[in-house]
Amino acid sequence: MRSALNSHGDSGYRVTQYDLDLDYKIMPNRLSGRAKIAAAAARPLAKFGLDLSGFKVTGVQVDGRAAKFGRSGSKLTVKPARPVVGPFTVEVRYSGNPKPVGGRWGDIGWDELTDGVLVASQPIGAPSWFPCNDRPADKAAYRVTVTTSSAYAVLVTGDLVSRSAGASTTKWVYERREPTSTYLMSVQIGRYEELALGESQRLAVPRALLPLARHDFARQPEMVALFSRLFGPYPFGEYVVVVAGDDLEDPVEAQGMAIFGRNHVDGRRTGERLVAHELAHQWFGNSLTIVDWPQIWLNEGFATYAEWLWSDASGGPSVSELAARWRARLETLPQDLVIADPGEANLFDERVYKRGALTVHALRGEVGDEIFFALLRSWVAAHRHGTVTTDEFVAHAEAHAGRSLRELFAAWLWTPALPR
Repeated sequence: MRSALNSHGDSGYRVTQYDLDLDYKIMPNRLSGRAKIAAAAARPLAKFGLDLSGFKVTGVQVDGRAAKFGRSGSKLTVKPARPVVGPFTVEVRYSGNPKPVGGRWGDIGWDELTDGVLVASQPIGAPSWFPCNDRPADKAAYRVTVTTSSAYAVLVTGDLVSRSAGASTTKWVYERREPTSTYLMSVQIGRYEELALGESQRLAVPRALLPLARHDFARQPEMVALFSRLFGPYPFGEYVVVVAGDDLEDPVEAQGMAIFGRNHVDGRRTGERLVAHELAHQWFGNSLTIVDWPQIWLNEGFATYAEWLWSDASGGPSVSELAARWRARLETLPQDLVIADPGEANLFDERVYKRGALTVHALRGEVGDEIFFALLRSWVAAHRHGTVTTDEFVAHAEAHAGRSLRELFAAWLWTPALPR
């Protein structure tokens, strides 16, 4: 039986552009969509797969010609009139009542709120709202058009190109030019008020939560400045924080966006470490995207370490204090996890996050601050809007250190027991 992660995606081709035209009726939760996909195949394909969950597909065309298609679970298999090779286009028309993709991580993807919609797709929720090649390494550009009730604001990861109002509906058009993984595309629909936080930073929040959110996110521009100095320039044109009117178990990042629940704002900055964590993902996870999910420590370890850096810089516990605190915590937990490949069930285990951060801290202690921060900035710059692997990071760190670091990384990433 294939795992949930391995059942998604098709390595036989790559997507360069998604053009999504969506019409959404909020009260009946009804979505009608047309997806135009520009892709390229390195070898002739007599058939290929797209990931799409739960919708009725009414037609598929490949290069403008009708194609045969079949469904098996959340896999849409397309058989073009003749094999495709090199650049080709696919158009899929579909409709239905979108719902999250269920699995071991809960319900993920397009989710109805009490009043609106939230989309948080990590790791396998993108097929809940559009047909896609759902692999983190297959990064593409996007154009997303959403038409829905004019009573609601629509926020999509990307730059707003146009907004045109009709008698009762409004059409919103967004473009995401930077290469983006499917799971990092997001749509938020709600009765939101917007507030500018800093240069190219916005907060979208229900009116009743605005005073609390204004206070809790007030120091975000300082975080952007700190991380830009430590990691390199902020990698996107904007950063939008959405606070939903419902509770969420955890905040989640999207490309140029982060989504929080109303339970994450209290007017006392209780969740400020989460603000730093989701912001840091714009560098580690979004601009630099892991090739596959087993290497998730490269996302979560660095985002967790960024929390510690912010705490240190803003008058909270120092990095060393937090490292010692979490080292002590990890010593009380089972030491049976390989952080560099934790397995599907443990992708979001706190040991991946905290031991990942301790790995980063151990590297810093080994090479010293000057080399450490120089190698972070060059790592981010070298792979901007690309994909990364653990082996590439190890090689990058060794190149900057001028010596082998294999023993350090083997102990922290590949050995279940905590290093002494």
